[in-house]
Amino acid sequence: MKNRPPVVTILGHVDHGKTTLLDYIRKSKLTEKEHGEITQSIGAYEIKTDIKDYATNRITFIDTPGHEAFSKLRSRGANISDIALLIIDAKDSVMPQTEESISHIKNAKIPFIVVLNKIDLKDAKPEKVKADLLKHDVIVEEKGGSVPCLNISAKKGTGVQELLESILLISSELNLKYDEKNDPLAYIIETKKDKRGTVISSIIKDGELHVGDVVYASGQKTKIRSLYNDLGEQVKTVIPSSPFEILGFSELPEVGSIISTSEQKTQENLKEEKVIQKKPFDLDTLLNKNESQKLNIILKADSKGSLEAINASLQKKDNIEIVMQSIGSIHKSDVFLATSSKSIILGFNVSIESVAADLAKSEKIIIKSFNIIYELIDELNEVSSLLQQKDLIAKDAKGESIVLASFIIHDQLVYGVKVTKGKINLGDLIQVFRSDNLIGKSKLVSLQIRSKTVKEVKKGQEGGIMVFPNVDIKVGDVLKYSL
Repeated sequence: MKNRPPVVTILGHVDHGKTTLLDYIRKSKLTEKEHGEITQSIGAYEIKTDIKDYATNRITFIDTPGHEAFSKLRSRGANISDIALLIIDAKDSVMPQTEESISHIKNAKIPFIVVLNKIDLKDAKPEKVKADLLKHDVIVEEKGGSVPCLNISAKKGTGVQELLESILLISSELNLKYDEKNDPLAYIIETKKDKRGTVISSIIKDGELHVGDVVYASGQKTKIRSLYNDLGEQVKTVIPSSPFEILGFSELPEVGSIISTSEQKTQENLKEEKVIQKKPFDLDTLLNKNESQKLNIILKADSKGSLEAINASLQKKDNIEIVMQSIGSIHKSDVFLATSSKSIILGFNVSIESVAADLAKSEKIIIKSFNIIYELIDELNEVSSLLQQKDLIAKDAKGESIVLASFIIHDQLVYGVKVTKGKINLGDLIQVFRSDNLIGKSKLVSLQIRSKTVKEVKKGQEGGIMVFPNVDIKVGDVLKYSL
């Protein structure tokens, strides 16, 4: 196993200094031999620091810090970033896109650093920023939390070296490794067509890729014709966590999908993409799932007052969680966040951008709009009540089985089942689920093992059952039993 550099993405409100910081790091960390223009279109670049005593002195930055790109990658299951930087203007404090960025980072479940920029300005108020972050459950180390917080001036470069060292420190704690003998695993971050043909920008996370390798992505098979590093130079091999461009594909694969020499890996990834794209996540899906879970909500409203009123009504609703809330219209970054966090979007007195509406339709994300606040609150109360009932049913559940076969004995319909959880007993109430949807309910009236009548069948055992009343049970259905 070898060490690999961390992959870092930068998020924050517009004009808070994301681009300035990236530009400073990129220009200041070029060696004398690298004065040529860096390929901006690759979407990522690697820098070499002069910091010692860590497993690596290199860092890869994703140069696509937009929330849309970050969410789209996450919604496709691409775990590209290892660490995130939350950039905040020390004089402006937490702004709408800052709140949005916090939601994206939390949903990604990766470590992050709060970076307070423009600290050199007279009106900078770092303590106010730290206090404002508490309202969003971001507790920096100085306030007793676990989130590092650093002061910088991206324009002057003040504190940037300390920031790079903090990234390497977190990276060493994550113990990032790769095995050069493993099948390569690279994630696509951008795609385009130019005079060279179809160009795929990617970051490799495991194994190695070489010119001439036969690779797969999004159902395509191709031979690598050329590889380019982030300086636009042709290379023969790329290793983790290198950003690179690959030439050889005829069609543009999906952003977020994987490239590998293993066809099986890419087929599994393709199946996941199809599930994400085709399976809707709406209220019916949520309430019919055979496992208890919360309702995740992205809330958009016309004012702070409206948000406060809605929040007050949800204080005691433990089964409803607000993933992100903000003022303004519903736009496509909200839909991408909904996809990756499995949320529905609720809007109060706000418009829905046409691009967001089209995207929600293709991603099968439910958006519900309200103009009367009590109607919104009443609906949430009703959903919360239904979820609570579902939780009680789940707690009473004592066993599950899967239907293996069905046959008729003495004019009686009998089902062959295998118990997969707990145990089942004669007289149990049964819920029948098909593809996570509740099909019907019945009662267990006969229970046998190898033609011998029994009162109980335990996990791992197979048996024959009869139910009453008759329900449309098919092979592959999941039966859930309760007292």
